[in-house]
Amino acid sequence: MAATARSSPPKGRIRPVCGLGIDVHQDFYVVVEQVGGTNPKPPQRFGKQAFLHWAAKLTQSGVEVYAVYEACGFGFSLQRQLSALGIVCHVVCPQKLDERNKRVKTDGLDAKALCLKLDRFVQGNRDAMALVRVPTEQEEQQRAIHRQREQLVKARKQLEAQGRSLMVNHGLEPVKSWWKRGNFGALQVPEWMKELLGNSQPLLLALQEKIGALTLQLQVAAASKQPRGLGAMTSVIIDREIGDWRRFNNRRQVGSYTGLCPGEYSSGNTRLQSCVTKHGNPRLRAALVELAWRLVRFQPNYKPVVKWRQILAKAALATGAARKKAIVAVARQLAVDLWRVRTGRCKPEVLGLEI
Repeated sequence: MAATARSSPPKGRIRPVCGLGIDVHQDFYVVVEQVGGTNPKPPQRFGKQAFLHWAAKLTQSGVEVYAVYEACGFGFSLQRQLSALGIVCHVVCPQKLDERNKRVKTDGLDAKALCLKLDRFVQGNRDAMALVRVPTEQEEQQRAIHRQREQLVKARKQLEAQGRSLMVNHGLEPVKSWWKRGNFGALQVPEWMKELLGNSQPLLLALQEKIGALTLQLQVAAASKQPRGLGAMTSVIIDREIGDWRRFNNRRQVGSYTGLCPGEYSSGNTRLQSCVTKHGNPRLRAALVELAWRLVRFQPNYKPVVKWRQILAKAALATGAARKKAIVAVARQLAVDLWRVRTGRCKPEVLGLEI
């Protein structure tokens, strides 16, 4: 996840400020409290409900409360619960919190490090924390649809590969899509093997049915009159992974969020650019690269495609590394152009995209 949302700390405070650094776990939270810029208090361990009750009492005492925790697999429910209590809660990118490199990591030390970063951020140092934008509940529900489809496709491929592996292990020629009804009935395999394959076939058929239903649901949600080659499902995936295109203020923020910008290591007179940072959303990055290859075929007049045509053309004499660099450049510019189109800054025709 990338740091895109920035909130300026309020000025002219009268109430005392309390900061909470939270190390989140599935069954409990480890919390370090800091009041008024003093030394952080010793870490405390709370159950989920007990922590919310304690935090509610803290807000009722007249203290201005801020909280922070790292983005993790437990989602943003804690952030929403604390916000409902009147606590300003930030979610930050996961990071190495052992700044002194002591090679000692505990829940209490992590919570303390987050609390100290929060104090610097509240005092006005905006670079103290890399904030993560918290999506709305509706945005999370919408993007869960194509993410579940992605998981089902992966499960189907694994089961299908297991069946082919069984055939290869016993000297038989593997059959592509062996689980489909027509192919399964015509399989030339021993009876015992067909019985084993039959255990997976109903699962594969059910998965395929669910994948088809989710695919149709995503395609129906796509906007009409898309540029040629964009694809209904791809456009929905990109839009839902972004959430809100208007949260980006300039093209640099868009490129950074995709993770398709080159890394850099410079010191003194030496400047070294490496492979892409992969700092942003991996699903968005994969969708953009896939879409970029399609635009090479269906949008020959698109400006980035024209620029890199000599490398990306079908019969071009270019190395694989050069083609990868070129398609990444097209995908990065494509993200910026989609931002311009979605926010009304320009029309697709101006960019060379045909409807």
